[in-house]
Amino acid sequence: MLLLGIDLGTSSIKVSVVDADTQACIAATRYPEEEENKILSVIPGWAEQSPDLWWEQVATAIRKLTTDAAFDPRDIGAIGIAYQMHGLVVIDEGGNVLRNAIIWCDSRAVEIGEKAFAKIGMQRALEHLLNSPGNFTASKWAWVKANEPEVYSKAHKIMLPGDFIAYRLTGQATTSISALSEGVFWDFRENRISGDILQHFGFDETAFPEIRPLFGVHGTLSRKIAAQLGLRPDIPVSYKAGDQPNNALSLNVLRPGEVAATAGTSGVIYAVSDRLVYDPASRINTFAHVNYTPEAVRTGILLCINGTGILNRWVKEHFGHGLTYQQMNTLGKAVSPGSNGLKVLPFGNGAERIMHNKILGAQFIDLDFNAHGRSHVFRASQEGIAHAFRYGLDIIRENGIRPSVIRAGRANMFLSDLFTEIFVDITRVPVELYENDGSVGAALGAGIGAGIFTSTDEAFSGLKAIKTVEPQDSAVYEDLYHEWKQLVADRLNKELQLDPDDLTD
Repeated sequence: MLLLGIDLGTSSIKVSVVDADTQACIAATRYPEEEENKILSVIPGWAEQSPDLWWEQVATAIRKLTTDAAFDPRDIGAIGIAYQMHGLVVIDEGGNVLRNAIIWCDSRAVEIGEKAFAKIGMQRALEHLLNSPGNFTASKWAWVKANEPEVYSKAHKIMLPGDFIAYRLTGQATTSISALSEGVFWDFRENRISGDILQHFGFDETAFPEIRPLFGVHGTLSRKIAAQLGLRPDIPVSYKAGDQPNNALSLNVLRPGEVAATAGTSGVIYAVSDRLVYDPASRINTFAHVNYTPEAVRTGILLCINGTGILNRWVKEHFGHGLTYQQMNTLGKAVSPGSNGLKVLPFGNGAERIMHNKILGAQFIDLDFNAHGRSHVFRASQEGIAHAFRYGLDIIRENGIRPSVIRAGRANMFLSDLFTEIFVDITRVPVELYENDGSVGAALGAGIGAGIFTSTDEAFSGLKAIKTVEPQDSAVYEDLYHEWKQLVADRLNKELQLDPDDLTD
C-alpha cells in the first residue's frame, strides 16, 4: 500500500509517496523546483498568497509524480495534507476563491485581536481559548468583515489552507478541532466553537466547515480531479494538520514533555503537554495537537519566530553574490562566536508574538565597515536567529516545560552544521536530527487516519536519529546572549513604554 503526502509550505509545495510497509519515501517532488513562492505585501505588515496558485502547484506536483512514476499510482490508498498554519481562505457557494489568502505572518489584524482580547476579558480568553485572538485567523476574518463587506457577504465557507486543498481534492469542506484551535476559534473548556468569538465579532457559525476527526476521512478524491492528477478516484483524504503539529508527528513527538523544532521560513519550537496551559502574555501559544481529544488532552505549546529562514535567504540574496548556503556556512564558520561584535535582531517579517505582537524590524547593530565583512554577516545572522530561539525557549521554560532534548528534521536551516551548533550552544539543549520531511509525515498521518497503521507507534517504528549534537561553547554564548537580550529589551521598551528591567529579569 502506498500513501501520498502533500506539504503546503510558504515557499513551495512538496509531495511525497511513501511505502506503508517500509515507511520509506519512494518518490518526491517539489514545486516550484528552483524559485520560491513570493509573499505578496502591498502594504507593509500585510502578507498574502493565492489559494488558486497553491492548488495549481499541488496539482502540477502530483501530476509530475504520477507521470514519471516508478510506482503504480493505483496503489495509493490514502492522502494526507500538511499546511502553513493560521491562514484565511474564503470561498463562495460555488467554491470560488473570493480573495487572496491572508497568511500566517500577516499583521494587519493585530489591533482587532487586541481589542477582542480586552473585550472578551483577558483571563476568560486565556482560560477558554488558551490564547489571545492576536493576529490569528479569527481576527483576520474580522478584518475582512470590517474592511471588505462585499467579500464577507458572498462568503460561504472560511477555511485554513489545508482545508482548502482537501476541498479542491474532494469537493467537501471539512475541518478539525486542531485547525479551529490554531485559528483561535475553539473553546477548550466547552468543547465547541467559541461563543465568545462568535458573539464579539458577529460571525455566522454556518461559515465554518464540518468538524471531523483529524485522523479520519475528510472526503474522497473526486472522479474529475482523479482523472486530472493521474490517480484513481475515491482515495480518502484521511489526515490534515498544520505544518508544526505535523512536523511534531513526523518526529514522533506525541507524548507530554517531548519537543520538536523547525527552522524554515519561520522558526518554531513545539512542545507537547497534557494540560490546558497558556502564557499569561500570550507570547507563546497553545493549540490542540494532532492526537488531542477532550478526554485525553494533548496540546502543542508553540513558540514562533517569523524571521528565521527568511532572514537567511535575504542575507544570501543581498550578501551572498552567487554563493550557495553551504559556502556561506563555511565562511561563517571561520568567524569566532560573537561575530566580532556584530549583532542581528531577526524580526523583519511582521509582528512577532514573543514580542507582544509588535513589529520590531530586523536590525544589524554595531556594524563596523573596517572590521566586518560578509562572513561576519553570515554568522551574525544565524546567531541572531538562535538568540531569538533561546529568548522564546526561556518563555516556554517559564511556563513549566524544560526540554532535555529537542528533535528536529535535518532540513532547512538544520541542514547547516554551523546553525545547528550555534542553536545548541545558545539554547543549551542537545538536538537529535532525523531524516524527516513534512510531506512524508503527512503521508504517514494519512495511513494512520485510514487505518492502514494500527497505531502511531507502528507508523513511526522505523524512525531513528541520525545524529545528536551536544552543547560545546554554551559558556561563551551566555554573555553574548544577555547582551543581545538587552538590545531587544531596549527596542521593545520603545514600543511598549515599559521599564527595561521588567523585560530582562
